[in-house]
Amino acid sequence: MTTEEADASVCAVVRAAEQTLAAAGVPSPRSDARALAAFVLDVDRGELERQLLLRSPADEAFRDRYAGLVEERAERVPLQHLTGWAGFRHLELRVGPGVFVPRPETESVAGWAIDAARAAAGHRTLRRSKCGPGDAYCDVAGEDEQAEARTARPPVVVDLCTGSGAIALSIKDEVPAAKVYAVELSPEAHAWALANRDRLGLEVEIRLGDAITAFGDLEGAVDVVVSNPPYIPTGAVPVDPEVRDHDPRLALYGGSADGLAIPRLVAARAAHLLRPGGVLVMEHADTQGESLPAALTTAGDWTGIADLRDLTGRPRATVARRR
Repeated sequence: MTTEEADASVCAVVRAAEQTLAAAGVPSPRSDARALAAFVLDVDRGELERQLLLRSPADEAFRDRYAGLVEERAERVPLQHLTGWAGFRHLELRVGPGVFVPRPETESVAGWAIDAARAAAGHRTLRRSKCGPGDAYCDVAGEDEQAEARTARPPVVVDLCTGSGAIALSIKDEVPAAKVYAVELSPEAHAWALANRDRLGLEVEIRLGDAITAFGDLEGAVDVVVSNPPYIPTGAVPVDPEVRDHDPRLALYGGSADGLAIPRLVAARAAHLLRPGGVLVMEHADTQGESLPAALTTAGDWTGIADLRDLTGRPRATVARRR
């Protein structure tokens, strides 16, 4: 019997799980091992750390259930599928098979859309973001004087390709006065989005339908359109098994070799929905920081086109204003 086997503390069990996950190539073995332990114990991370420090005993029921989850995570089942939860900005969202798991980098995209919604309501832009190399910056939602000149009113925001509802629900949570609409093509993902909306009690209209034809009743009346569309090139294969084997293909592939066929169509729909001067915020792959702005320039519907970088410094989203 090894020392770890003889020591049946939560600390020893979690430490062994870290080693198992690291050996399986899981990118964040320490964090994931702790997240799974907190989930099985039904405690928050602070209480888990206390039990680890005190070497609290791990009973058989915990060890058995935990071992099964660690084995699944080692097989690269997404952590969020195992716990059923994904944190996104200030929200905890229910997720699972059939819906794209929201990523940390998309929180920045939601933040830029939130800034644009606040500006549309007559508030000053709250944040400026790097949109290019060096010290170049751009206003996320346009110039301050334009925002100040508008009469305060509820901004109308549309989220195209909402998935779990992460972006739309975050906008409503952080800009309560906004009228927020969202659409999702997949019935499975749509059901997850509805469940998240209803559990959080946020008033967002979430429709089942195609983003490239949605919201005929809102044409020309929208202040902000935000989208995290499918954008992976059709010939590319995601490296991470969590994405390749578990995220729905409908949410991944952009429909062309450059990955931009669907984003172009979504942007065209956004152009019909937005009022003149309205703002588009669209996420893209970190390799599309030049190609997506170029595509919007070619379309001729947009002005003030700029590309923004996420907190890691990678190109993450293109913003533009409707002519």
